[in-house]
Amino acid sequence: MSESSPGTTLKVAIIGTGAIFRNHLEAYRALGNVEIVAVCDVNKELAVRTAQEHCIPRAFGSVAELLSAANDTTDLGRIDVVSVCTPHPTHEAVVTEVAEAGVHVLCEKPLAISLESSQRMVDVCRRNEVKLGVLFQRRFWPAAQRIKALIDDGTIGQPILGHVSVMLHRDPSYYSATPWRGSWDTDGGGVLMTQGIHYIDLLLWLMGDVVEVHGHINTFVHQAHMETEDSATATLRFASGAMATVQASTAVTPGLGVQIRITGTTGASVQLTEFPEGTEGRIDMFGTGTTLETEPTWPADANPNTPLSEINAALVPFHKLQVADFVNAVLTDTEPAVTGEEATKALGVLLAIYESSETGKPVKLSL
Repeated sequence: MSESSPGTTLKVAIIGTGAIFRNHLEAYRALGNVEIVAVCDVNKELAVRTAQEHCIPRAFGSVAELLSAANDTTDLGRIDVVSVCTPHPTHEAVVTEVAEAGVHVLCEKPLAISLESSQRMVDVCRRNEVKLGVLFQRRFWPAAQRIKALIDDGTIGQPILGHVSVMLHRDPSYYSATPWRGSWDTDGGGVLMTQGIHYIDLLLWLMGDVVEVHGHINTFVHQAHMETEDSATATLRFASGAMATVQASTAVTPGLGVQIRITGTTGASVQLTEFPEGTEGRIDMFGTGTTLETEPTWPADANPNTPLSEINAALVPFHKLQVADFVNAVLTDTEPAVTGEEATKALGVLLAIYESSETGKPVKLSL
């Protein structure tokens, strides 16, 4: 359905009108070579209202209806890219239908809630020769890019130790107001699946592939509103021999944000902090040789318990960078920064934490 080249204006549809819809809308509209031509939601009335509110030409109540119109030159006509912003377990059906229509797909994380589903999505996109990108916009923080460069240029050396701390605040209403959140069937997991996966992805991007996981999960605070975990810990062993620890929770008041710390073979260490949650990550500790540069991890004037709407709004600039990267990949027939294969690796680690917690044994991962 889609053939694109540099100079082409890409036609885009956004599927799903939930909390993250606006980030995709603003990201595409920041680009001069993209036109948003349709929005789709299983709630057709909501799709119509969303289209009207944001001046999007067409609204559809199903993916089949959208693709049928896209296949008709007298109707909507071609679409080149679809953003998938639907609940986690629905991703596979949407991605499969879109890919089989020959349309490139940019999907919100997590790509799936099982490895088998994730791999099927990777395979169907490869089979139909369409791009598959997955939203991990924190890779596009300048601070994250700097840490990657410090590893690549040898300043830090090969990472040997890592630590991820994801200590976030969520009111009970976060889970109770949205029925699919916090359910194994409809969310696929708790803090690891919805929040922690971002930082597991960053850790793997910086440290490489994981070969063994030992983890524990529990629900300490939000039992009345979720069946999945609100807290988790894990140790990871990497193919390189490196080791890392992970702790994650949405049972924290006040929220402490996120810290990712890396130590390399040169002895150098660096820490990336996201506090308050949603704000741009910054390097608040960098030590090499006899020099240690620091800044406050938790500024005193910051609001530690940021509402979800503010978190999403603060991430828009980095959605813009990743969407621009994906659009460029489509136009130049190159790989996007975060592929389906990369997203599957992060998913594999967090699912291994769940398995290890259930069995009480370490889980080995194949490369």
